[in-house]
Amino acid sequence: MSPPTALPVETPVAFLGVTRSATGCLWRDRLDPRGAAKALAIAQRHRLPEMLARVIAGRGIDIDAVDDFLDPTIRKLLPDPYSVTQMEAAAKRIADAVVRGEKVAIFGDYDVDGATSSALLAWHLRHCGLDPLIHIPDRIFEGYGPNVEAIKTLAGKGATLLVTVDCGTTSFEPFVEAKRLGMDVVVIDHHQAGDELPVVDALVNPNRLDDLSGLGYLAAVGLVLVTLVAVNRELRGRGFWSDVRPEPDLLGQLHHVALGTVADVAPLVGLNRAFVAKGLIAMRRRDHIGHTALMDVSRLNGPPEAWHLGFMLGPRINAGGRIGRADLGVRLLLEGDISEAARIAAELDRLNQERRVIEQAAEAQAEAEALASLGLEDKGAVIVTASEGWHPGVVGLVASRLKDKFSRPAFAIALEPGGTGTGSGRSIAGVDLGKAVRQAVHDGLLAKGGGHAMAAGVTLRKERLGEFRAYIEAALADDVRKARHINELFIDGAITARAVTPEFVTMLNRASPYGAGNPEPMIALPSHQLMYAEEVGQAHLRVRFKAGDGAIVNGMAFRSVGQKLGNALLENRGQPLHVAGTLSIDRWQGNERVQLRVTDVAVPDHGPAVIR
Repeated sequence: MSPPTALPVETPVAFLGVTRSATGCLWRDRLDPRGAAKALAIAQRHRLPEMLARVIAGRGIDIDAVDDFLDPTIRKLLPDPYSVTQMEAAAKRIADAVVRGEKVAIFGDYDVDGATSSALLAWHLRHCGLDPLIHIPDRIFEGYGPNVEAIKTLAGKGATLLVTVDCGTTSFEPFVEAKRLGMDVVVIDHHQAGDELPVVDALVNPNRLDDLSGLGYLAAVGLVLVTLVAVNRELRGRGFWSDVRPEPDLLGQLHHVALGTVADVAPLVGLNRAFVAKGLIAMRRRDHIGHTALMDVSRLNGPPEAWHLGFMLGPRINAGGRIGRADLGVRLLLEGDISEAARIAAELDRLNQERRVIEQAAEAQAEAEALASLGLEDKGAVIVTASEGWHPGVVGLVASRLKDKFSRPAFAIALEPGGTGTGSGRSIAGVDLGKAVRQAVHDGLLAKGGGHAMAAGVTLRKERLGEFRAYIEAALADDVRKARHINELFIDGAITARAVTPEFVTMLNRASPYGAGNPEPMIALPSHQLMYAEEVGQAHLRVRFKAGDGAIVNGMAFRSVGQKLGNALLENRGQPLHVAGTLSIDRWQGNERVQLRVTDVAVPDHGPAVIR
């Protein structure tokens, strides 16, 4: 790589000259000349390696904020909880319930964010001496969010305060019923809100239109933690804490916050970044029975990293809500007996394996339908697939796969025998899916729907499926066209295989945790010979690249068989390729080695490569 002081006079068209890669991407340097100068300044002032400085500059971090970025602390980043609209009312009502010894009902969503939110709130209330009821709705029979029948059941068990977590912002009728039955209601949610809000005692949601806290990026579990900070303060002011009942250590529960934040794909910026960084440290201590059982059944080798939470731990918690008992995840996270936690974790692992089989069958069918609808000319801004027989618990995963494969928003809808369809949509950057779905509900096209920019849920009648396809296509066509105009892959820097060492990866990980909002560094290997490429597992390719000096780097191209990336790798065995991917440390039987996760490749042209 040329020295960072050598700023080009003209902006180069492409990194390494790659204008169209195997996946159809234009490779771009993440740093423009101004960004490269900023990286140099960061390296010099903070005495950091050049590549780490490039990564930090590429995430938009100001030179004065580098220390806080590398070591984010909750103490510095946590705002006054009362900056969130109606937080004070929520904290006081929950504190009232604690002081009075009321029966509190927790109603959570059936995903990881809902499970961790419910577990965190229940743990706190138990510490305060209460025995809260917990209700996680069945995805198939109850659907998303509070429902009237569940409200009646909870009221019948004596609940006088209902707290919903990760849901409730759009629940009007159920809360009318709760009030009729004498229950007060506090909502702690982060989903997008419209102009109209349900009438409750407090609706804590930083994404409501009248909230100025700037915390709209928090997952629900992070918002629950902020709420409990406010509750602790309120109870402290009332003299509730004592030597007999000390104030609970909320920071000791960051395992939950880290898991829910990463699994919900919340951006790892600001307070979220601190939550996950410190939560991972807590998980590495292995002092929480439920999380330890989950890590063990996931066969997690070495200390957990953010991607483990999203791809290994989160799916197992989710499996209970998708195809098993919806409350299994919460039960695991609250379990105090080691053997019982191991049993629940094993059941979640079994359900996750079953979920994979169900998902793969639905995915194959949905992909065939998508190909047929797009045609040879690849027309259409949005994919909408639907079928009878699909399990409602996997449609979100299927939609995500379709979105990744076809680079456009996608819906997968499970049609039920009664003629109702329930489904999920996933979007691409720059296309607000939740807004379009809420408008479709407002216009009467959908029976139910909501979500946020990148994901949404829908419920509709089968006979309106064609109308919904046309509606969502028209609503999003312009945004999708703009978002897909240039398919770019941003590269953080180029190295050779000789530099790919555990020490190099450890250095890059100083800027972790990586995830949404703080992408893993994308590293390029220029003109490395593809020595080996063979299929392993479920559609993965194991690969090996060699640099000109003979140094070797091993890698994996996940889910690439039959895709553009996999085809390019198999067709170019023995040939030099420019390679782009991310690096991780693979730990096996006490040994450490670096693995390259291949994202893209390109056949080098034989002219001079341009690297900034």
